Amino acid sequence: MTTPTTARLPFSPLLLLLRVSSTPSPRIRTPAAGAGHGAVRWAGGGRRRIGRRRAAVVEEAGAQEDGVLLPKEGDEASAAAAGGRYDWREEWYPLYLAKEVPHDAALPLTVFDRQLVLYRDADGVLRCHEDRCPHRLAKLSEGQLVDGKLECLYHGWQFDGQGKCIKIPQLPDGAKIPRNACARNYEVRDSQGVVWVWMSETNPPEERKLPWFEPYARPGFTDLSTVHELPYDHSILLENLMDPAHVPISHDRTDWTAKREDAQPLFFEVTERTARGFAGYWGRQRTPQLRNLLRFEAPCVLTNTLEFVDKNGKEQCFSAQFLCRPAGQGKSMLLVRFGNTVRSPLLKVIPAWYLHQNACKVFEQDMGFLSSQNEVLLREKVPTKELYLNLRSSDTWVAEYRKWMDRAGHGMPYYFGHSTLSTPPVPAVVEQAPAGAVAGISASFPAKGGVGSMHAPNPTNRYFRHVVHCKGCRATVNKYTSLKNAFAVLAAAAVAAAVLAATRQWKAVLLASAAVLAAASYACSSVLSLITTNFIRTHRRL
Repeated sequence: MTTPTTARLPFSPLLLLLRVSSTPSPRIRTPAAGAGHGAVRWAGGGRRRIGRRRAAVVEEAGAQEDGVLLPKEGDEASAAAAGGRYDWREEWYPLYLAKEVPHDAALPLTVFDRQLVLYRDADGVLRCHEDRCPHRLAKLSEGQLVDGKLECLYHGWQFDGQGKCIKIPQLPDGAKIPRNACARNYEVRDSQGVVWVWMSETNPPEERKLPWFEPYARPGFTDLSTVHELPYDHSILLENLMDPAHVPISHDRTDWTAKREDAQPLFFEVTERTARGFAGYWGRQRTPQLRNLLRFEAPCVLTNTLEFVDKNGKEQCFSAQFLCRPAGQGKSMLLVRFGNTVRSPLLKVIPAWYLHQNACKVFEQDMGFLSSQNEVLLREKVPTKELYLNLRSSDTWVAEYRKWMDRAGHGMPYYFGHSTLSTPPVPAVVEQAPAGAVAGISASFPAKGGVGSMHAPNPTNRYFRHVVHCKGCRATVNKYTSLKNAFAVLAAAAVAAAVLAATRQWKAVLLASAAVLAAASYACSSVLSLITTNFIRTHRRL
């Protein structure tokens, strides 16, 4: 039995997934019996092999013989037993955090290329429809809520919670509403604070597939959750989140725990492969007693869990949960949840907005890499084994994920697997472009935001990536904007009063007050900048 220890929570929970080595020796709890441990064989067979060989194939083969690189071939035979067809529509997808869904407006959201609208009816019940009015295809999300009914603002058609049209202002008296005048309805569930949507149009929801995370049901378990819209494919995002090797380099001293000098070889142990994903342990080779349990489950759920016994002999748990929804070509939406049974005293005094902006900073540090990676995959149109040099000591999860896509990709709209791929059949389109002359220019750069960012959603801008999705950060922005303006007005008034003051003593007092008020206004402006402005690395700044 491992000696009980205490654990130190990293300053920023966002990097908990990848920096548990700062936690003293834990006792890792193994998964419950019957969890499917052991090498479950995959269904392969008959898949088309696509791609081209690198010019350096001889050198690469030598490296593989030395055990540095993961083999390009392999695991196909050992994974051949987990058969069955995969269908991306027969799944639950994470739409949004329930607490962030507004009560007075509809939200436009997407799953792959399916455009949805999410809202709360008059009773606060979550409703979801296809984001398209059956009349003339206008977006219902551009409409408004009238007495809990969703109204299309093009012609005023209104729809109830089941998508049935209940009002058409242009109908003559006594005329009946056409039966097919309805919006396609999608089933949604609020589970543990996350809104999930069932995408199948033919089969009823399978409740057994609805994700449930046991740690989040434990007494005293608290979490910090945020929403982020990101300008690259969800598979690129998942790769990044299951890659612990990049953290000491890319996020060096982002929160004073990731350090470049801590970059080192990692060990990986795959303990489970199923038709719906994989799981296993990983850690740093210098501290092999620290073992994290990572689990990927279809279609887009990634968790990393660390369980240990504290100095009082009490079992504790840290959990990082990443819910990565495919939001269209070159776009994804991430719901991040960091939970634990031991809450750091620091987190009681640090405002939530600061932790949120630090999370944004982490994603911005990776954004350039991941966007370019997305572009290369789309341009080269070859599977990842022809492009990646996956190391055994850092990239095992990435290879496992791409090999899973080889097996499941046949049931996806598009995918890039380890050995196979299926490119998008239809090029990406701009779903919301700014009005006027800049629309054409903006449409030329759908993945980069184009121009007109003050009037159109821009996924490269922190305000549109996070703040618009976070009630807390929006409230903070409004509060500090008001304070900044108030302090500025008071500072100007103090200066004017100092000019009119009759004595030096009053002039000094008023000018000192003006300086303090101006400093307060500047401090508020700095907070606003911290919440809404992208992080730029020092060597990239102009």
